[in-house]
This record gives sequence, structure tokens and C-alpha cells, in this order.
Amino acid sequence: MPDAQSPHGQIRFGAYHVDLRTGELRKHGHKVRLAGRPFQILAMLIEQPGELLTRKELQSKLWPVDTFVDFEHGVNAAMQTLRRALCDSHKRPRYIETLPRRGYRFIAAIEGAELKSSTHHAPRAKSQLQAAPGWVGQVATICDETGRNYVLLPATEEILEEMRACEAAQDDLGISLMVANEKLLLVCCGTKVKILGAANPDEGCHVRILGGQFVGEKAFAPRACLSGLA
Repeated sequence: MPDAQSPHGQIRFGAYHVDLRTGELRKHGHKVRLAGRPFQILAMLIEQPGELLTRKELQSKLWPVDTFVDFEHGVNAAMQTLRRALCDSHKRPRYIETLPRRGYRFIAAIEGAELKSSTHHAPRAKSQLQAAPGWVGQVATICDETGRNYVLLPATEEILEEMRACEAAQDDLGISLMVANEKLLLVCCGTKVKILGAANPDEGCHVRILGGQFVGEKAFAPRACLSGLA
């Protein structure tokens, strides 16, 4: 019998499994291609099942007023992509109901779980917090102290604070939107990074990613996510 509890950010409905933290959709365990605004819309819908998500809300959150796009065409195209991914129909919806001229509503039963006590920010040993100006130029390895096989690396220290605020508020949608907008980079543990700056080594280091999907990108790696530094 499956474990009734799911990890934080994991939501299931029908044959589908959504991971709000990594921005992934799976069907019967197989990954379904869905990214960008279609995934963001799905995340917004399943965050408030049974409630109306208005077109005005979608426009204000996903189509800012200073972007020169055709919102009506954009939202319709995004919904078509989302429905294809879910094998859903607007005429006979199983998951997403359209309320003409008003918006959309998620109508399927979903399963999720409350956040268990977090170990994300457990106190670190003093030996880990020693200043080390000689780190610049060294190569370190991305790791996770909680045992996951990936970490979310913020692009800047400011985004690290934004991520922590979302985690503290259990705001999975906020995390998901940050991942979709590549404010947070999903980096596999074991990935090598080069230290570019260590002005505040107690907090973390500015790094360049040396492998994987985000090779060449810069990010800010919290100290707990870096191993192999001498």
C-alpha cells in the first residue's frame, strides 16, 4: 500500500504527479513535457482546487502590463498546451473547467501533504563557517545535507532570501514560479562549480556551474550545498 504522506510540493491527481518545486509533470511515472506559462497556470490552479482562477489574475501574474504580448491569444494557447498535456477537453473536462469570460477552475480531486518539520536550515557546525578567502578559483561539488539528489541554486543572494521566505511560508507556487523563471536553477548533486567570489563564506559563494543543463551559468550556492573546499 502506497505511503499516504507525500514530500513537500508533491501533488497527485488521477494518473498525474506534479512536483511544484522542480516544475515537473509526470503521468504514470513518465515525464510529460510542460514548461513556462502552461505549467505556471497548472500550478496556480492546483494551489486553489475548486476555486475560480480569473483571467484577470492570470494576466496580472503571468503577463505583466509592461510586456508587449497579446494576452488573449497567449492565455488561450497556454491553456490548449496544458489541456493537451493532461489529455483533457474543454467540452468534457476532467481536470480544468472553463467558465466563459471569467476564467478557469480545477475540478479533479487532488492529493498532497503538509510540510513536515524542515531540516533545510539546520545549524551548521562551526568548522563549516570558517572564512576562507582562498576559495576563489577552487572547484567545489554541489551536495545536499538532507539527502536529495538535487538542489535549488538561486541566481543571486537576494533571490536566496526570496526563496527562503517562500519556504518559510510553505509557498510552493512561489518556488515553482521562481524555477519556471530560472531565478532558481535545479542543479543535480555531484555537479562541479567554480568559486567566483566568497565575500561572505559563512553564507555561501558566487559560483559558475561547470556541468549539466546550466553549464556556464552563474549562481549563488549556500555554504551547506558546497563540498570539497579546502
